[in-house]
Amino acid sequence: MASSPEIKLRFDTFYNIIDGSPVSTTETRHGINPATKQANPDVPVASQQDLDSAVEAAQRAFKHWSQTTIEERRAALVAYANAYKELTTDFAKLLTMEQGKPIAFATAEAEAGYTWITKIAKLSLSDEVIIDDEERKVVTRYTPLGVVGAIVPWNFPIQLAVGKIAPALLAGNTIIVKPSPFTPYCGLKLVELAQRFFPPGVVQALSGPDELGPWMTSHPRIDKISFTGSTATGKRVMQSASATLKRLTLELGGNDPAIVCKSADIKDVAPKVATFAFFNSGQVCVAIKRIYVHESIYEEFRDAVVEYTKSIKVGNGLEEGNFLGPIQNSSQYDRVQGFFDDVQQQGMKIAFGGSPGDSKGYFINPTIIDKPKDDSRLVTEEQFGPVVPLLAWSDEEDVIERANNTAMGLGASVWSSDLQEADRIAKRLQAGNVWINTHLDLNPMVPFGGHKQSGIGSEWGSAGLKSYCNVQTLHLKL
Repeated sequence: MASSPEIKLRFDTFYNIIDGSPVSTTETRHGINPATKQANPDVPVASQQDLDSAVEAAQRAFKHWSQTTIEERRAALVAYANAYKELTTDFAKLLTMEQGKPIAFATAEAEAGYTWITKIAKLSLSDEVIIDDEERKVVTRYTPLGVVGAIVPWNFPIQLAVGKIAPALLAGNTIIVKPSPFTPYCGLKLVELAQRFFPPGVVQALSGPDELGPWMTSHPRIDKISFTGSTATGKRVMQSASATLKRLTLELGGNDPAIVCKSADIKDVAPKVATFAFFNSGQVCVAIKRIYVHESIYEEFRDAVVEYTKSIKVGNGLEEGNFLGPIQNSSQYDRVQGFFDDVQQQGMKIAFGGSPGDSKGYFINPTIIDKPKDDSRLVTEEQFGPVVPLLAWSDEEDVIERANNTAMGLGASVWSSDLQEADRIAKRLQAGNVWINTHLDLNPMVPFGGHKQSGIGSEWGSAGLKSYCNVQTLHLKL
């Protein structure tokens, strides 16, 4: 895979990055291209000693990096982003190879990586004067934590990596990035490129075995873990980190409802709701997972969603015209297939889909289930795949209660031509991110986090930046 002539970076060899240098390991492994089930290139398998070496380097680098000004750190991030921007085409191809998403969406994610770095770099951490009178002055300051461990998932390997790297570095921390074992390639290259703009030890990356995550979360000299992944794994991360009272940001799973009101413009709304449910083959923590449609428009809306879904093409992300790629890995593919087993065993009505895709890869065709029971797995669990339940409602109080009847609380949306109605419903939904007449509208300047078991804390925006800081109150007696 050729790289840009301006910035040279090979995309066919992959290394861990420790203390500013590429490091090979005795043991290697490889990811799988989910569209073909063929092996991708070898990547390192980090050992406990590799982690210890990276932590030691990060601690050494922190002593100097934490004392630089935020202006210096901002300039380094912008220079890094500009170099990365020249390589977005290469990163997009690499992303499709390892994650499977169609090249158009891989390109959009690669370009979003540049946006996330540059926008977050504009944030500030100014001191806040709380009291300033004749007797005393009290100032709140935000100081860096130390060494950050960033655990990145496989659904958005670029965007979610830089969304941790940029604020951690801007706040004055050093960071060790652990990409998912399923999608290690873009993460390793992001950090390799970063070595040209940051001192050794400031930004490092480790590709490793399943044990690497627990090693990081329990490591006594890592000061914070930023984890994006499933709720079940997030609970284990929290338990492991508790022994050393690590600071935590957990962005976890969701079971996101969309409430479609009777005044919704069916022709306009149905394709949008379907898109936000099936985008990235449903492998989005904040994708629409449950669609509640007012009974007065239910059949017409269902038919419109089905008609739109018929036009969705599924296939290899490098082939033009495909909107959905494969499920990213075999274990998630098997899990999604389990929902189809439930559909068959319980005799649920399939409005559209239900058949597997091309067996050359982990493909699943988009599927709409017509009015399953509220206590079915398809409604109560996060599918993380392109299968979605369509449910009817008639009473506003009832649909709000049904939408909130989940341990999750990441995202939700309300669709209505009556903005007063939509606002009233939206404010009662128990989720960290609620949209009206849209969904999945994310911005690096806006905090993103979940309620209930969908997470702790938030990423991005000023709140996300401050999560990479200690709060220090400075009391000055005059």
